[in-house]
Amino acid sequence: MNTAIKTGGAVLTVLLVIPALFKLFVVTVEEGSAAIRTRNGKPIVRRPARAPRDEPGELVVLRPGTHGAFPVLAWYRLVDVRVRSTDLAPRQLTGAAGHQHLVHASFDWRPIVTGADLRVLELDVVNVKERAGNIIGAGLRDIVHDLGGAVLPPNTVLGPMIVAACAERVRRRCGIELLTVDVTGDALTDGYLLSEALTATGDDRAHRALAAAWPAALRG
Repeated sequence: MNTAIKTGGAVLTVLLVIPALFKLFVVTVEEGSAAIRTRNGKPIVRRPARAPRDEPGELVVLRPGTHGAFPVLAWYRLVDVRVRSTDLAPRQLTGAAGHQHLVHASFDWRPIVTGADLRVLELDVVNVKERAGNIIGAGLRDIVHDLGGAVLPPNTVLGPMIVAACAERVRRRCGIELLTVDVTGDALTDGYLLSEALTATGDDRAHRALAAAWPAALRG
């Protein structure tokens, strides 16, 4: 009987206790996630010795894989770092020749998994998608402003131009990596079509006078 009890206890230890201890002292980070070391629920930020408190530090980041954990001293918090897509609000942009474009665009991004760039608190509190969207929208406006012609270039040309112009600023201010920007729609606005219709035929001076009188006629 004693032998059976000892054998059963050993089997239970091997099957239950050891795996439980293993899970307790080992953290597994799945692909598409990162783990941040925390203390009392707050991410641990490392700074150089004697550095000012306002100097940016680095988080302790664990990449996908199995890592040793010491729950008495520190816990780990998982953060989703998969690629995401965000739509920009439609923007009315003016080209170099005065053409107005109603542009719909989207961008793909993901958090950067380094201790200096992964900003867990900002991912929770600050809308990084809105901040990055404003930066990309401003870059898109500046690029379109320098382009001539009535039609925007294809995405194979325009997308890399926007990424090159905005990627570093988005990384520095938002802590995310800008992957691609795609213009999903480009239509000439009604204002441009009206101005083209007014100046398409006839004497140019007459059309200019008509265009100048058009707002007053609408108010009357």
